[in-house]
Amino acid sequence: MRSRTPDRLCAEAVDLALAEAVEAAGRGAVGEHLEAVADGDRVVTHYFVCKDPAYRGWRWAVTVARASRGKLVTLDETVLLPGPESLRAPEWLQWSERLRPGDMGPGDLLPTEAEDLRLEQGWSGEDAPPPNSVVSEELTELAEEEDADVAAGPPSAQPVVPRVGTVASIAEELGMRRARVLSRYGLHAAADRWDESYGSKTAMAQAAPASCMSCGFLIPMAGSLRQAFGVCGNEFGPADGHVVSLAYGCGGHSEAAVMPTPSRPAPPVLDEMRVEPMPLRPDRSSGSVDESGPPEELGHS
Repeated sequence: MRSRTPDRLCAEAVDLALAEAVEAAGRGAVGEHLEAVADGDRVVTHYFVCKDPAYRGWRWAVTVARASRGKLVTLDETVLLPGPESLRAPEWLQWSERLRPGDMGPGDLLPTEAEDLRLEQGWSGEDAPPPNSVVSEELTELAEEEDADVAAGPPSAQPVVPRVGTVASIAEELGMRRARVLSRYGLHAAADRWDESYGSKTAMAQAAPASCMSCGFLIPMAGSLRQAFGVCGNEFGPADGHVVSLAYGCGGHSEAAVMPTPSRPAPPVLDEMRVEPMPLRPDRSSGSVDESGPPEELGHS
């Protein structure tokens, strides 16, 4: 059991602890004595201020001890420890918890956990559906009965005409033959992210003349999410190529502004019935010619 009261001889060995700290770190890196803490019976740790600017708030810890019934205090260890107000590195987290959207680069691989809440069991490629499949038991039984009726040979040799295919063939035709698909939780999480980035509460949508629901650049999505989201196809819009909420909007709405039709100038009017005589030489009496010049210049005008 650790003693709460520091040993007297060990607590008085401040000079011994200071000399050891100076020897380990240098005179300029060790400051005043802070406290002496009992680590056990006849074991005391002396703390000194660390004056190194790179370790602000840290403390030099020098542990001293003495043997039972002995009066000689000896050194145990000297370390640099963080203090209550020291700058420390953040707590270590696993890479999967540190990863944030946008951290992946070209060539990076992001493996998914086996129990990822965003995914659920999909089609494995086998005829038997998974336990939580949406395929009904009646359809599975019907497919099994149909497979039993199929015989070898051409189609004309079959006893009955197949009405439906196997579960695997149907899943492959519908594009659902995947090992795992998004769960409802995964769909809601994705919808929340998209709505936060390109939703009705953004500043761009608040100032938009209309929503994306009525925009001609909106590309509809497939599945249940098409009721609330689409893909922007306006190359000049701020969300080009991104999934946007139908309530989102921007100034690039297809019907936001209609370009006015340029006015056509009036056709020129040519009066071909009236003749206006035009003199070949200007009249000197009209003052159109500058008579202040020399006579020879007037003669050649």
